[in-house]
Amino acid sequence: MNNKKIAIIGGAGFVGSSLRKRFNSRNIPHQVYDINHSEGIVDMDIESPASLKQLEGVDCIINLAAVHRDDIKPISRYDDVNVQGSANICNAARDFGINKIIFISSVAIYGFAPPNTDESGEANYFNDYGRTKYLAEQEYKKWQKEDPDKRTLIIIRPTVIFGEGNRGNVYNLLKQIASKKFVMIGNGSNKKSMAYVENVAAFIDYSLDFKNGINIFNYIDKPDYDMTTFVSLVRNMLFNKNNVGIRIPSCLGIFIGKIADIFAIVLNKNLPVSSIRVKKFMGTTQFSSSLTETDFIAPYSLEEGLLKTIRYEFIDNNSDKKTFETE
Repeated sequence: MNNKKIAIIGGAGFVGSSLRKRFNSRNIPHQVYDINHSEGIVDMDIESPASLKQLEGVDCIINLAAVHRDDIKPISRYDDVNVQGSANICNAARDFGINKIIFISSVAIYGFAPPNTDESGEANYFNDYGRTKYLAEQEYKKWQKEDPDKRTLIIIRPTVIFGEGNRGNVYNLLKQIASKKFVMIGNGSNKKSMAYVENVAAFIDYSLDFKNGINIFNYIDKPDYDMTTFVSLVRNMLFNKNNVGIRIPSCLGIFIGKIADIFAIVLNKNLPVSSIRVKKFMGTTQFSSSLTETDFIAPYSLEEGLLKTIRYEFIDNNSDKKTFETE
């Protein structure tokens, strides 16, 4: 698909920046659109049908745009951007005869899913982000089914994505470990599925060649580390130590999280510790993927992605580089 024009919507963000770098290195023609526009990035608001008229002449849409943080107010913003924005994109695709859409969804649609949930898993979202990502998927499916012999839909549901410059939950955990302020809560046997950003970008690139139909993939970089293994690995990379350091019982961790919630209300500010973050840390979020049924090969192993991220964030000086605020 190298001779086709590709639109990356929401391309100024974390995944978009990695995808742009990959496309540039492979000379894949593309144009980046984002509400946070800058040099080389065209202003586009997916809430505005008039703004989406700029998609005329495009062959493929990659939609990365989303409202995703846990603390968005008002809650209606999730619906306005994630659902109605997707409906607007589908309408633009109809208007301009665009027959391929790649939508970056999320494993959040599964909620607190059983371990190793695959793409056939039931939607069981527990927050507005997961709910609206699921509803957005339905908009794209409706669009594809209107002309199934011509239209191609790829839905990619990544697990938590980490990498250089990201300021999400994985970074916060790495920062706590690097600053020697980390305390392990519980026995650490719970497993976490993760995805390195450059591998996600590589899979989006790979999916450009998919043919007509609906293609749905969870994106996970295996293996799934349990938290004891993960923390020990990070401490080994940073300090050459093969242990997790201080460990406290789960009940004490939950109590500390609830106390932090009270302080957050009193101080009217978000704190690095909260009951929901403690619950997320101790929970298992482990997924399976039909990626294994394709011939896709990730450019980096999960351990290599972690090492690259740790070196970039905590060993080399990259304080002047752009960062991306995510959950």
